[in-house]
Order: sequence, then structure tokens, then C-alpha cells
Amino acid sequence: MFNNSSVSIPISDHESDEHGGVRVHTRRKRKKVVHRGSHEFREKVLRKLLRHWILMIVLVASALLVFEAFTIARKSDSTLTSKLRTLKKNGGINSQLALGKEPQHHNLNRLDPPRCLKILPVEELEHLHIPVEEESIGPVNQVLYVSESESSFVGRNATFARFNLFTGNQTLEQRDTSFEIKESMMVHCGFYSLNGGFKISDEDKTYMQACKVVLSTCAFGGGDDLYQPIGMSEASLKKVCYVAFWDEITLRAQELADHRIGENGFIGKWRVVIVKDLPFVDQRLNGKIPKMLSHRLFPQAKYSIWVDSKSQFRRDPLGVLEALLWRPHSIFAISEHGARSSVYDEAKAVVKKNKAKPEDVEVQLNQYRRDGLPEDKRFIGKKALCEASVIVRKHTPLTNLLMCLWFNEVVRFTSRDQLSLPYVLWRLNAFKYINAFPVCTRKDLVNSMGHIRKAKPLQLQI
Repeated sequence: MFNNSSVSIPISDHESDEHGGVRVHTRRKRKKVVHRGSHEFREKVLRKLLRHWILMIVLVASALLVFEAFTIARKSDSTLTSKLRTLKKNGGINSQLALGKEPQHHNLNRLDPPRCLKILPVEELEHLHIPVEEESIGPVNQVLYVSESESSFVGRNATFARFNLFTGNQTLEQRDTSFEIKESMMVHCGFYSLNGGFKISDEDKTYMQACKVVLSTCAFGGGDDLYQPIGMSEASLKKVCYVAFWDEITLRAQELADHRIGENGFIGKWRVVIVKDLPFVDQRLNGKIPKMLSHRLFPQAKYSIWVDSKSQFRRDPLGVLEALLWRPHSIFAISEHGARSSVYDEAKAVVKKNKAKPEDVEVQLNQYRRDGLPEDKRFIGKKALCEASVIVRKHTPLTNLLMCLWFNEVVRFTSRDQLSLPYVLWRLNAFKYINAFPVCTRKDLVNSMGHIRKAKPLQLQI
């Protein structure tokens, strides 16, 4: 029924239509057109990429830079946060060091011309003479210093009390009496007992007793480095004593840094005096002794300039005395405070910055309020608040009394001396004797270096 012949199915691009005509398929041609169009599109894109290849590279590089910057910023924030936590944990060690910054050594040895300090020309400084002793200025003619029996301190570890064998035990009644001005005054003023500490060698004492004009500083507890004074005339190099007080902790720290005292007792211009048996655990209080009691350390000196250890003195000392004391006929010169004017505002800042215990500040202010200290920001036209990193003074009975009473206040209350100075000036009615110079003058006097490291407190001996 079926034959085995194969059925052939022709495959062709030509088909017959229903009328027997031949219809030509165009499918293959369409494929060729599509293929050719795709190829032309790719070539067009490629040409555009080749034409703008530099722009593409810049865009890619910019994107990579933005990503890298974002990554670094996140890492930096994390590192900064970690270091700030370390700073807080370590009790406020100098922020510049804690944050990986170097101290402000870019300020070291800067001797640009003064903007506000009206100092004499160099040729006149060379011929400047210390004035002949004049009559005492002010209502006080004589100041004597209390030296009482040590019996009241029996059984107490005097070395580590705020009132001790160095200060004497000033009662509140004695404190009030010390502000009652008379021609002859008897007050506590440190060095109460031979067993009170702050021991200096006989050789250093001999040197200090010969000084007539002194520029002094101190670094206790391994604190700041010693910055050499600059800008001095030959006259000042001959007539001025440059004295730096160190304790044994600072001595060891400086020797480790290869800063060694010469056989003559000097490092550069500074005569370095090593103090043993410091009377206070708080190194800030120990530092108040050379800062405030220079008339006791240098009994023959007529003038003194104090500069904090965080600063480099950069002017001629005799020229500074002439500009700030002799020319304006003053006996005490100190800078106005740059940020605040009131003792009460300063107290808030001290507490906020953790510079003293809030309860100690409160005790001090409560006493000052009871004594009637007003909240005035100015007294007889002068800013009430001072900045005490540089003190220039003539050693007179009145300024000696002022410094003794100021020292007693920082011992009794807080060591923040800027809180107590306005009070003492107000109680003594001494603002009229003060040359309160502007902040820009203070900046002319010193190169500010900042504190290098935190001073180590004395260790309690049991």
C-alpha cells in the first residue's frame, strides 16, 4: 500500500504563492541589516569613549579620592575620640601632646617688634640705669614676718598640710587683721620655720642675696622645659639675675632629656637653683613660693619680674621695668585678663574647666561675699580680673605685703591665684598703685609655649 519512496521537502528561500508566483523571503537580509546596525552602534560608542577617555579617567579617579577621603575621615574621628578618652582618663595631661600635636615650638625665639609695649630703643637700653632708691610709696612703711612656735604642729605631718611648718597656722582672726593697714605690719609670709622645707644650698643663697634685679621662673614636678630669655641688652645681662627654680624631679627629667646644669650652676642664661624638701603635695602651691615670695628669696633685690614656665621671656628686663614701672610711676604691673572681668565669672570658668574642686571654690567665694567683695568688673577704671603669668614689681613694703597676703589666700583656699588677687587688691585699696597693662602688651613680653607635661605631685612618705 505504501511505497518506500522518500518524501522530499524542499528547503528554499523561494516559495510559490497561491497564484503560482515566486515570493522571495527577506528574513536573512533583515538579519544582515540588524547585524550591520549593531556593529555600527558599537563602533560609534567606541569612538566616543576614545574621544573622551581622559574625562572618564578623571571621573573614576575623583570617585576613588572621595571614597578614600571618607574612609580616612572616619578613621580620624575614631582615633580622635580614642585619644580624647585617653586624655580624660589620664587626668588632663596636656591636650597638645594627647592629641598627637607638638607643643608650640614654632613660637620659640620669636623676636618680632612689640606692638603695644613702648620699650626704649636698643642704644638707650644700653645706658639705662636702675633708679636711686626713693621713699616708700603707699601707707605701709615696714612689713615683719610671723615666726611662731612649732608646738601647734606636734603630731601632724606638716609637710603635706596646706597650713604647715612653712606657712604657719594663720587663723581667720589673723587673716582679718592682716588687711588692716598700718605703717608697720606683722603678717604670715611663708618660711615660718627652719623645718618648714623649701631648702636651698648655701652656694645658691649667696648668689641670690647679691641680686638687685631678678627675672625668675620655676618648674616643679618635672613640668615644663626651660626656655632661654631673648632680647636682652648687654646692660641687662650684666645687671639682672636670671634664676630658675627646679626640684629634684625636674632635675632628673631634664637630665634624661640631656639638659644638664653646668659646673657653674647655669644652663644658658639661667642660674638653676635646686630646691629640696618642698612643703606642699600640690606642685601648683609649691610654684607660688617663687612666684609670690621673691622678696623673701631675694632679700636685697629692688625689682623683680616673674614669668610662668610655659612662656619664653623675649624683652630686655631693664627696658620692661622702665616701660611698665619707672615711666608710669607704678610699683606693680600685671596684665588684664583677656576673657573675663569679674572674680565671680572666673570662678564659674575654673569650675567648668575642672581647675579646682567646686566645693573649694564655693568656700572661697562665700568668704569673699561675706567680706563684701562686689561683683564689679572694674575698680577705679581698671579691669578687676588679672592674668598672672607675668608680674613686674618694685619691692616696697606695700607690694611685699600684697604678695604675702596673696600667698596666704592661695594656701587657705584654692591655688587659682587669679581668684584671690582682685580680692587682696580690693581689701588693701591698692588698685590705684597697679599698672594693669593690656593683653597685647603681655603678648609682646613673652612667647607663649604652652605647658609641655603635667607636673608630678610629691609622694606622701609614710
